[in-house]
Amino acid sequence: MDCSKKLGTAVLTEFLSIAAIVLCVHAAFSDAACHENEKQALLAFKQDLTDPSNRLASWTAGRDCCNWTGVVCHNRTGHVLKLHLGNLHDPNEDLVFPGKLFGRTRIGGKMNPSLLGLKHLRYLDLSGSDFGGVQIPKFLGSLQSLRYLNLSISGFGGLIPPELGNLTNLRYLVLEGFFPYLFSDNLQWLFNLQHLQHLDLSDIDLSKASDWLQVTNQLPSLVTLRLSYCQLGHIPPLPNVNFSSLEIIDLSSNGLSNPFVPPWIFDLDSLVSLDLSHNAFQGQIPDSLKNLSTRLTCLNLASNSFYSSIPDWLYSFSHLELLNLAYNSLEGTISDAIVNLTSLGSLNVAYNSLQGPLPSSLKSLCNLKKLYLSGVNLRQDLSKVLQALSGCFSGGLEHLFLDDCQLFGHMADRLGHFQNLTKLSLSKNSIYGLVTKSLASLKSLRLLDLSKNLLNGTFPDWFGKLPELQQLWIHSNSLHGVVSEAHFTNVTKLRVFVGSRNRLILNVSSNWVPPFRLGVIDLSSWNFGPSFPSWLRFQKDFVYLDVSLGGISDTIPNWFWNLSTQFFNLNMSHNQIQGKVPEVFDISPPLVGDSASIDLSSNLFEGSLPCLSSKVATLDLSNNSFSGEISHFLCYRMNEPKSLRNLRLSDNHLSGEIPDCWMNWPSLLSIDLKNNYLTGNLPGSIGSLTLLQSLHLRRNNLSGVLPDSMQNCTALLALDLSGNSFTGNIPSWIGETLSNIIITSLGSNNFRGQIPETLCLLSYLTILDLGHNSVSGNIPKCFMNFSAMSIKRNSSVPISYSFGHYGQSLEITLLMIKGILLEYSTTLRLVTSIDLSDNNLSGIIPEEITSLVGLFSLNLSTNHLTGHIPGTIGQMGSLESLDLSYNQLSGEIPLSMSYLTFLSVLDLAYNNLTGKIPSGTQLQSFSASNFAGNSLCGPPVTANCSTNGATPGGGDDGGDGDGGEVDWLWFSVSMGLGFVVGFWGFMGPLLFVKSWRWAYYGMLDDLWYRIYYSCLS
Repeated sequence: MDCSKKLGTAVLTEFLSIAAIVLCVHAAFSDAACHENEKQALLAFKQDLTDPSNRLASWTAGRDCCNWTGVVCHNRTGHVLKLHLGNLHDPNEDLVFPGKLFGRTRIGGKMNPSLLGLKHLRYLDLSGSDFGGVQIPKFLGSLQSLRYLNLSISGFGGLIPPELGNLTNLRYLVLEGFFPYLFSDNLQWLFNLQHLQHLDLSDIDLSKASDWLQVTNQLPSLVTLRLSYCQLGHIPPLPNVNFSSLEIIDLSSNGLSNPFVPPWIFDLDSLVSLDLSHNAFQGQIPDSLKNLSTRLTCLNLASNSFYSSIPDWLYSFSHLELLNLAYNSLEGTISDAIVNLTSLGSLNVAYNSLQGPLPSSLKSLCNLKKLYLSGVNLRQDLSKVLQALSGCFSGGLEHLFLDDCQLFGHMADRLGHFQNLTKLSLSKNSIYGLVTKSLASLKSLRLLDLSKNLLNGTFPDWFGKLPELQQLWIHSNSLHGVVSEAHFTNVTKLRVFVGSRNRLILNVSSNWVPPFRLGVIDLSSWNFGPSFPSWLRFQKDFVYLDVSLGGISDTIPNWFWNLSTQFFNLNMSHNQIQGKVPEVFDISPPLVGDSASIDLSSNLFEGSLPCLSSKVATLDLSNNSFSGEISHFLCYRMNEPKSLRNLRLSDNHLSGEIPDCWMNWPSLLSIDLKNNYLTGNLPGSIGSLTLLQSLHLRRNNLSGVLPDSMQNCTALLALDLSGNSFTGNIPSWIGETLSNIIITSLGSNNFRGQIPETLCLLSYLTILDLGHNSVSGNIPKCFMNFSAMSIKRNSSVPISYSFGHYGQSLEITLLMIKGILLEYSTTLRLVTSIDLSDNNLSGIIPEEITSLVGLFSLNLSTNHLTGHIPGTIGQMGSLESLDLSYNQLSGEIPLSMSYLTFLSVLDLAYNNLTGKIPSGTQLQSFSASNFAGNSLCGPPVTANCSTNGATPGGGDDGGDGDGGEVDWLWFSVSMGLGFVVGFWGFMGPLLFVKSWRWAYYGMLDDLWYRIYYSCLS
């Protein structure tokens, strides 16, 4: 919990407890009956509500409304004073089953204005409800008696109505957003709320409300101000500070661009809680903080850019209960002076540049319950670290994070000291060996995290001796061996089990009934097979299931599809699962406004594609055996817009035309239908996908011209239409409207005409494939404007798209480079390529193209290019693959080509190149076949170059000198005459008879393509 909310939560809890007591006392001793007009107002209010959990069952006409659930009346007058309709929940259950808080159990529907009949209503709590994105009703501003209004996380959206400013008696206002989008352009309506003490506008967009500080500074009674996640951007100057009563400030997660914390904050004498985390403050931790040392109980400066060491004066804050300095750039060590923080209950210094060892005085902090040392470079034996933590607080320690601390050694019996430990993390360390049986003494342990270590050995026996355990994280270790039913005997409260990326085998009987009820199951890479794990039938509440890479070679039983449909993630990929999937994936994720990810890729599923409900965000059915047309899939429930963002159906047996139903999928970010048997034209409705970033249709049987509507897809980053039969000219609008595009692959189609110069407007383009078409004309000189190819690539960030809750969908592109079809994903941003091969291009290679110094691969082969190889080609220092073969290039190979030190593929064969191959280790390392069909000499070809103009071996022929000269003369004359006659006898008709010329070149083209495609096959 963050710093500012800790105090507020305690106050709110006490407030609600008192309210509950009042409710009970009222129910026991009140004699006053509910007023009939107020009862009717409440019944009308209920009529427009949805109540899936039947919480309002007591609201019936036959009962006194003062005895209804959530209703509090005045004990003498009988007037309704309070409505407690906030969603009740168990925070511990919410961590495991989010549906308890945000699922279909929430009250929702519409708010009936009949509430205006409650003239004496002082308290209204509708927090955690679901009102479907409608605006907060303006009529609430007419409830003049209201003192408490809580609409937090209630599904309201749009503009906050200024009419709320009419609630002049209001003391407590919480409008905290969550989903959907709430905003306010100004906060002038707050000026009238002069009695306001608690204001919470967290998660509301206030980016245009530049008056936020001016207005809140004029609220004289304000005690709590929470504006986290409000997109404030900057704290404006405040000449006159009027925050005389302010005790709690939360400005976290706003990305505040102020370089330093505004000084007026340190002059607030009443301040007890300050949260400035997740912003952009920098420099040293301000010395002015010392002004708050006598009252401050919570200080959160995490996730900023503070540097230097932890200041010594900070250790004098004797009232401090929570200190969070995580995710900064602090250096040095934790001082022994930390012993002075006697009230400290939570210390977080994770992920700085701090070093060990731990101070021995740490054990004297008897109130410490949460200790976060993640990323601290302790470089100690684990047993010594645990010894340093075995002080007076060890019996009450609840959270302990020691991940990424470079600890070594074995886990010692000293862990037994922490009898009340509720969370333990030792991830990302150099800890070898097994967790010893001493962990079995942690009878109160609720959450155990040992992930991302080098732990080895078998699954620990002590696991079954932790009866209170709710969450176990052991993923990313080197555990191996068999896990049996005995390991789970006593873990009846287990709700989260994350054990992926180990080498474990689950060996349980087919009729095993697990003692636990899991919400999160992540056992990827465990071996369950070959049968489908039957114990899953008892896990009906899961929100996350991953059994990918599980060795399952079975069909999915029918009972599985009848389990929970309220999940975020279902991943069964990379097994050998057979059979069919349900006709409809009707999914309803537990979080309001959320959606699910389904990954069944790389299996043996067959049959027709399933239809989708509106709540699926990612569907990956690639690399299966699905067949049939896709029209029923795309055109399902045309009147119901879908939330699908990622669609992967590649490598199946899908056929038929692509239907004109794309307007039904407005949220799509990526589409992958490659390697199927789809036919026909691209429908015009594909232009309605204005958010589309990736479109892969490679290797289908699609034809026709590209629809002009595609120019509406202005967000496109990757376009791969290669390996089809598209015709027409390359559209000029690709360069004019798709300005963000990075990958354009139109190869192996039937495009014709010239390369449009508008392509040169694509400054972000890194991959251009127009090869194997019928494109003609010259190579545009303006290719030099490809800015992304003009710099050396060094980005390691992959191109990715949203992948539900738990990951990303990486852009994957196939490229023919170095003569091999290669797949790129994580390194895609490092690849730059131009492929114009196998076209009808003519003219010279423009020298301007050599300015693309970041180009990785250049293929201009099999065209009609003439002239010389540009002499400046040596400046293309990133080139690894260069293919200029089968052209009509002439002249010598430029000397600068020997400077291309990264070149691993070079083909200059079958041109008219002459002269000596430049010497140097690079060019001489290639095969002679890469230079064949030219008049070149010198290594690696066998022909020797002439010396001083004389051909080697052309001197004395061994006979008479005069006779030799005469013979040579007659030979030369005869050869010359024969050449002239033969040349013009053949070339004359070709030059002057057009039909002969076309027939001849047609024959050559046909012969070449026959040879080329026979090699491919």
